[in-house]
Amino acid sequence: MNGRTENIEPNSARSVASGYEVFEDAHGFDFEAMPNLSQESLFVTPNLYEFLQASLPNIVKGCQWILLYSTNRDGVSLRTLIHKSTDASGPCLLITGDKEGAVFGGLLDAPLTPTAKAKYQGTNQTFVFTTIYGEPRLFRATGANRYFFLCMNEQLAFGGGEHFALSMDGDLLSGSSGPSETFGNSCLAHNQEFELKNVELWGFKHASRYLV
Repeated sequence: MNGRTENIEPNSARSVASGYEVFEDAHGFDFEAMPNLSQESLFVTPNLYEFLQASLPNIVKGCQWILLYSTNRDGVSLRTLIHKSTDASGPCLLITGDKEGAVFGGLLDAPLTPTAKAKYQGTNQTFVFTTIYGEPRLFRATGANRYFFLCMNEQLAFGGGEHFALSMDGDLLSGSSGPSETFGNSCLAHNQEFELKNVELWGFKHASRYLV
């Protein structure tokens, strides 16, 4: 079964590199055009923001985006990212990228709980995305398996089957990506193995104190 993909055509923020159209760095874009972001992102441009906002589960649409973790701010440690994820009560959005300019990541439908052995977690709300095609493209669960994501202190990975859709090492300095049966995706980065430019984890907070 093929994964469902969704995409929009952005109006800007594209450049050409290594035969792929990729998104430019988010620095220099109008931060006020993304009113729900609590602070600036290295990756999120207005076009990507609009796309991801529309792709989020209904329970967090319209929420303020809270930057729970950033390697630039908090250091390179998956353990720290896992700990920071508990500051959210619901879904978290992981955003990262390679040094060639692709931006990619995925939705974790709950705060991270590390396991001692490789044990998959999550639901079919989990998705992965990439900008490597020159426009944001989303890959939702195909129903082929339930390998949504796994979390250990030394690895965080989305998808499974022949390959992980996205896998990151415990130092958050390197990762890998390949076609996964879970999401029906192709490689999310320029190469199957890559160095990570940065890692951000975003949580969501309702404006009303009566909603969590």
